[in-house]
Amino acid sequence: MPSLQALIFDVDGTLADTERHGHRVAFNRAFAEANLDWNWSEPDYGELLEIAGGKERIQFYRNRDYPTFQPDADLKDWVADLHRAKTRHYKQLLQDGIIPLRPGVERLIREARDAGVRLAIATTTTPENVIVLLEMTLGPDSPSWFEVIAAGDMVPVKKPAPDVYHYVLQAMHLAPDECLALEDSYQGLQAAMQAGIPTLITLNDYTRQHDFTGAVLVVDHLGEPDLPFQAIAGYPNHATLVNLELARSLLSK
Repeated sequence: MPSLQALIFDVDGTLADTERHGHRVAFNRAFAEANLDWNWSEPDYGELLEIAGGKERIQFYRNRDYPTFQPDADLKDWVADLHRAKTRHYKQLLQDGIIPLRPGVERLIREARDAGVRLAIATTTTPENVIVLLEMTLGPDSPSWFEVIAAGDMVPVKKPAPDVYHYVLQAMHLAPDECLALEDSYQGLQAAMQAGIPTLITLNDYTRQHDFTGAVLVVDHLGEPDLPFQAIAGYPNHATLVNLELARSLLSK
């Protein structure tokens, strides 16, 4: 049986509930700042999350809902500028401390670090967003805990393509069955599975209805000693929280 060498974390929705109260709010602030009458409600944003990547989400929304809208600048450059404004607002939300880590995340990361299990990030959000989230929740030096932070446009195609996971595996010189991916969405699961990596799903309100066929375990969160997780699919072997013992057992499934 392969031994667990690394945990590879998605970010948005997996490390923290950043989508509903972070990215969505930041997008709306950027729209208002740009004098746009666009506003993404929580249900709207849930649908838009089917599109991977913030710039891609803006482009899709414009094409679908405002196809005749033409900005003064080149459309691609305009989208990029709007997304940069959104990132600035998102960083401010993080710095205000209103987006905590999800249950069990800090506990599992620290346990892995203490045990010498390697850590990595595989996400479609920007590197800047990742760094600020880690610094604001785990401490200023926490980005250095992660051997690889694969984020944003570092790969040609975003999730559900497996490119970001291939990037991590190559950078860490690891085989897929030596890792456990932690994801929260169908797109993330597909990306990890196509790379051959066993995947644990920690779902949230936006992804609760996604198809997670193929995941080694689906839970509502990673759990704390006083807050056990609920297993939605898979067999947690009587565990009540996701720890390294459970993670190692999942590699055999």
